[in-house]
Amino acid sequence: MEAVNLNEPMDHSLGEPLIIKRILGGEKELYEILVRRNNQKLYRVIRAYLKDDAEIEDAMQDSYIKAYTKLYQFKLDSSFSTWLVRIGINQALARLREKGRLRSIDSRGGCIPLNAAMELPDPGQPNPQQRMVHMETRRILERAIDNLDPKYRMVYILKDVEGMELKDIAQALDLTLANVKIRLHRSREMLKGSLYCLSVHEDVFEFGNGNCDRITEKVMRSLD
Repeated sequence: MEAVNLNEPMDHSLGEPLIIKRILGGEKELYEILVRRNNQKLYRVIRAYLKDDAEIEDAMQDSYIKAYTKLYQFKLDSSFSTWLVRIGINQALARLREKGRLRSIDSRGGCIPLNAAMELPDPGQPNPQQRMVHMETRRILERAIDNLDPKYRMVYILKDVEGMELKDIAQALDLTLANVKIRLHRSREMLKGSLYCLSVHEDVFEFGNGNCDRITEKVMRSLD
């Protein structure tokens, strides 16, 4: 099959149901739109469990491929990103389970990754002093968020960092809406006052443009 030309212009304004319908109809090149729309969210979700950058990207790629191969099973009564989040979490937990880095929380709380520390990508700010301050702030936020219990950390990241709706988070994590609200409240209480205010930044756990292009190209080429 002919390789997908990632430089070819594509209508990124297409609605999700139409994109999925056309992909299932044979226009697999449109899957690139879904990948690009969800790279940041999927990266943040998987990064809540995995530390190594290469392992995170491998898990992202595996998640996208699985979502593509199972796309015919996707129900349009929810968003693709919600479905993808569940796949990504399962991929991350499977990798931790294989390496013996899990211990159970409770029957509905998922698992605790024992590798809590994470590195943040370099935002590439031109001013060295601004870059240093910015990165130190993000390290502080990262450490504070990482110190949360994983069942609270995941809800916090999906809501206050990624901006997902509570009902979508509940569906993605297989929790009740009430449970999600409780975990979100507790996560915010744990982060406290000014640190919480500072932590609501869209660039926390950022997956930059270069990374986005790289993982998108890898996913699309793997579909050939």
